[in-house]
Amino acid sequence: MARRLLRAAGTAKPEQIASELEHEILSGALGFGARLQSENELVQRFSVSRNTVRKGLEELSNRGLITTRVGIGSFVTFDGKTIDDAVGWSKALANAGANAQTRTLRLEVIEDGALATQLGIEEMSFIALDRVRSDADNGQPISIERSRLPLSPELEEVPLKGLRHGSLHRTLRAAGLVSHHGEEWADIEMLSTEDAAILGCAAGAPFLRTRRLTRMSDGRPIEFVTSLLNPAHFALHLEF
Repeated sequence: MARRLLRAAGTAKPEQIASELEHEILSGALGFGARLQSENELVQRFSVSRNTVRKGLEELSNRGLITTRVGIGSFVTFDGKTIDDAVGWSKALANAGANAQTRTLRLEVIEDGALATQLGIEEMSFIALDRVRSDADNGQPISIERSRLPLSPELEEVPLKGLRHGSLHRTLRAAGLVSHHGEEWADIEMLSTEDAAILGCAAGAPFLRTRRLTRMSDGRPIEFVTSLLNPAHFALHLEF
C-alpha cells in the first residue's frame, strides 16, 4: 500500500488516523471483528511515528469502535467464550451469548482507609457500586460485582444521578477516565450466607473470585472491583 501523508495543519494526526479508520469501519470496508493493520503497517501507511499510531488507535478505542487484546495472558470466559471486558461487562456478556440483566444493589459514597492504603492514595472516599447479574431467561443470578471507585471531581455526581445509560463503562469514559493498564487476581471463595442468599446458592458454595485494579496512563487508580462468578458459567482461560 502506498505511503499516505497526513495533513500537518488542522486536526491532530492521531485524530486524523482515528477518523479515517472510523470511516472504514462504519462504511463496512472493515467488517465486524476484522483485524486492523499492524502498527508497523499503519506507520508505513500514514508516514507517522509508532507513538502517533498508538494515540490514533487509543482515540478509536475511546470512540468504542475497536478493542485491543494482549496475545498472552489470562481471560475470563462465559460458557467457554472469552469475555472482552474492555467494552464493559454488559456488552461483553452479550457478545459472549449471555442474555444477562443487571440489578444495582448499592450506589453510595463510603470511607475505606484500608483500600486507600492498598491503592497508594490519600483520599479515603470511594463510590461503592454493588451489582448482581442474572440470566434474563430464567432469573438465575450468575455474578456479583462490587466496584470501588476513588471519589473524584469527575465522578462526584454519580451517586446522585446514577450511571450513564446504566453503564459504568460509559460513565467512566464520559468522565475521561480511560483504563490504560492494571492487574487482576483470581482465586476461589466460599460464599457467605449473605452472598449465597443474593445468588440463590447454598452458603459455602465455591465461586470464582476475581479482583481487578485498573489505572490510567499516569498510574491513577480508576476502579477496584471484586467479582464473584458462578463456576457453572465462568472460568479462567490462560494463553501462553
